[in-house]
Amino acid sequence: MGWESLNPFRITYHAPFVLNGGGIAITISNRVILPRTRNGKYGIVSATPGHVATRVVEIAPANGDGARAVTAGESNGLRNFLAATARLGAVCRRARDRGGSKMKSALTIIASAGIIWAEAALADVPDLGGREVVVVTENAYPPLQFVDPKSGEAVGWEYDAMEVIGKRLNAMIVYENISWDAMIAAVSEDQYDMGMTGITIREDRMEKVDFSDPYMLSQMMMIVAGDESRFSEAKSFAADPDLLAGAQPGTTPFYVTIYDILDGDEANPRVIQFETFGAALQALRTGDVDLVLSDSTAANGYVSASEGKLKIVGDPLGTEEFGFIFPKGSDLVGPINAAIAELKADGTLDELNTRWFLEYKMGQ
Repeated sequence: MGWESLNPFRITYHAPFVLNGGGIAITISNRVILPRTRNGKYGIVSATPGHVATRVVEIAPANGDGARAVTAGESNGLRNFLAATARLGAVCRRARDRGGSKMKSALTIIASAGIIWAEAALADVPDLGGREVVVVTENAYPPLQFVDPKSGEAVGWEYDAMEVIGKRLNAMIVYENISWDAMIAAVSEDQYDMGMTGITIREDRMEKVDFSDPYMLSQMMMIVAGDESRFSEAKSFAADPDLLAGAQPGTTPFYVTIYDILDGDEANPRVIQFETFGAALQALRTGDVDLVLSDSTAANGYVSASEGKLKIVGDPLGTEEFGFIFPKGSDLVGPINAAIAELKADGTLDELNTRWFLEYKMGQ
């Protein structure tokens, strides 16, 4: 049957449901898949010619009070159907994460033109059965992960993301700390299950560790003193031999400074090397160096918290993707990728970006 020939129909399904949060899909009628959630919400894909809409329907208790539909996302055109259904499944599972109670329910589905097969797009993330996952980090890369100066607690974007991922996968996340220069080697030697510290996905690193799918896209930005007037972009910095840059060796900011701004000599004396990124940034604040590079997400956070003492100049110097790292062949890569896909689809990553890159103020 062609898309335009679908006929309107109504399906009413009455049955007791035990909403246990297991993410189990239930077939309501021919080629209809609805993922179960803990608080009584079921996903629906309804379609009309040239239009696909995804909704989450809150199931009414069996007392017959009716059901309430909430639009979760829409897309025009059949070509966007998979994207719409992926968002649907993710929203349903976010509802599950928020908790709920058992209820007996009645479900009424009304589709003006038809209901489309969506089983593949709504596949659930794996359940790791409470497995312990040891994640190593540096706690030196705000706002991704750092020690809050007021509370003394380790916080940040990546911590919040891993908290949600742990819940989605039913995994217990345990954290350890290590310096950046030892992290990749330690993970590659199976000392830890995962590593996170805003790690750029690069081919040379892939020889030692496996990467997750990217969870963040960023660009290198030039951070300078707030009153800097001697240069305003990469070319004018490179032209003045008296100007110095600070960088942590082995990091993307180091390589971009060497190869995109300067002459490609990794021993160039104009690049002062520091053990941590924080030390390089402090050298910029005290005037010991004139330039530090950072990805755009972190750079904007540093500048906004500096009260005018730092600023960003010039154009972005390149695009990079961040990923989590794992020992080669780790069986966690697939589950983590599934969780990342959900967090992208349901807006969780956007919420974290707003929280940590716009709303959070360092030290306040």
